[in-house]
Amino acid sequence: MEVEIWSDIACPWCYIGKRRFEAALGQFEHADDVHVTWRSFELDPSAPAERAGDRAERIAEKYGVTVEHARAMGQRVTDAAAGEGLEFRFDIARGGLTFDGHRLIHIAAANGLQDAMKERLMRAYFSEGQLISDRNTLVRLATEVGLDADEVREALQNDRYADEVRGDEREATALGISAVPTFVVDRQLGVAGAQPPEVMLQLLREGWERRTPQPTIVGGESCSVDGC
Repeated sequence: MEVEIWSDIACPWCYIGKRRFEAALGQFEHADDVHVTWRSFELDPSAPAERAGDRAERIAEKYGVTVEHARAMGQRVTDAAAGEGLEFRFDIARGGLTFDGHRLIHIAAANGLQDAMKERLMRAYFSEGQLISDRNTLVRLATEVGLDADEVREALQNDRYADEVRGDEREATALGISAVPTFVVDRQLGVAGAQPPEVMLQLLREGWERRTPQPTIVGGESCSVDGC
């Protein structure tokens, strides 16, 4: 069964959703038969390499709320992340363009290390204050999960996997995906948002039932346990 997850590296609910999906997958009876693919989605394709200024002030301006309200929003997300065993450090997070990070995830996918790379990038951004638009940082993080530094450096210096990132984003538009995370099973079922594990588990089970339909039995003359 194929599960595709559209998400952005710098999306807090995407990281929380990743943990909740993993919890659901750990309870799923057919987990060994599930193939997960991480799809690219940039929340801000026009972002600079690194945003300047205070994060809470930027959010307040973007959503038309007070800085205090923006900080409270950040704390709510931080608390939700802590409930999933994640440490969010918005005080040191360095926001910016995630395009190269998404290319790196595609490089990792070609080497069988996609999930490990996705996890490492999200932890670097949310917990360690690392700038994930910086290519030297990306090369270092890639080697930590087992990728070859020279291969990654060469790919990032060129346009390799740029088309794959944009292709993921075009598919998201075609599927009507406008918010992340979004989880899609076999291109038939989907849920948006960092849903609780029980909702994710129900999605997996429903997807499994759809791919293994029960046989249709047409009635006729027959015998049963009660006689003929």
